[in-house]
Amino acid sequence: MIGNMPRKPLQPGPVPLHHQAYLDLRAALDSGEWVPGERLPTERKLAAEYGCSLITVRRALEELVREGRVERTRGLGTFAKSPPLVRDLTEPLGFTDEMRPLGLRPYTVVVTARTETATPTVGARLHLGLRDSVHFLERVRGADDVPFLLEQAYLPAARFPGLLDEDYSKASLYEVLERRYNCRVTLTRETIAACLPSAREARLLDVSQSTASLWLEGLAYASEEPVEFSRTIVSGERARYSIETVGGRSRSAEPISESGTAPGPETNRR
Repeated sequence: MIGNMPRKPLQPGPVPLHHQAYLDLRAALDSGEWVPGERLPTERKLAAEYGCSLITVRRALEELVREGRVERTRGLGTFAKSPPLVRDLTEPLGFTDEMRPLGLRPYTVVVTARTETATPTVGARLHLGLRDSVHFLERVRGADDVPFLLEQAYLPAARFPGLLDEDYSKASLYEVLERRYNCRVTLTRETIAACLPSAREARLLDVSQSTASLWLEGLAYASEEPVEFSRTIVSGERARYSIETVGGRSRSAEPISESGTAPGPETNRR
């Protein structure tokens, strides 16, 4: 816990006082001074220790809430949270291979595995006929018993007979495609949008429906053939994505085309 005197006294200067407090509190969280679930000192106590106003402390805590480092509950206080997992969107590793180097225990729960008639939207994405069938695989992916994302994958049933015979709580979908069907995914394109989860999605991810989340929609290709259409819901509280670019690049929002897709980063992750 922070002692009777501020560890990092707030000083007038070019750095705003609330940002000084934010940096100090974030450093304390990073060092493990408060473990996830532990309550931080009250606003009044922090203000006294920093020698600042309650408004300054509240602004610092609001920054930490936005970063997902603390959670504030009316009447109970402010509690430390585990920092959100940051995934590299351009990294070609699968979910399991990403988690282990971070010291996390990955897990997968198969929610749905069935063969069904493709909807018009799914059929159009996969270049299928009106009554063609698809395999639908839905999985919750997480680590250390915390769900991070909900994946929904659609694959042409005629192209991959017997695909759902595998145990996808352990098997990698893309490894199965390559091993059993000699189908190597060479390119994926994903678009990302902000969303709120549905009641069912929130239940599967163990979050509230008001949780800001990410919606990823993508197509995976083997050569130039679309072999998987996917939708993924990612809890904004528990996972984030990063993109690294070399050199300058102008950034703009890509308009959604009539087909519902937009140019996206090339990845290979499933």
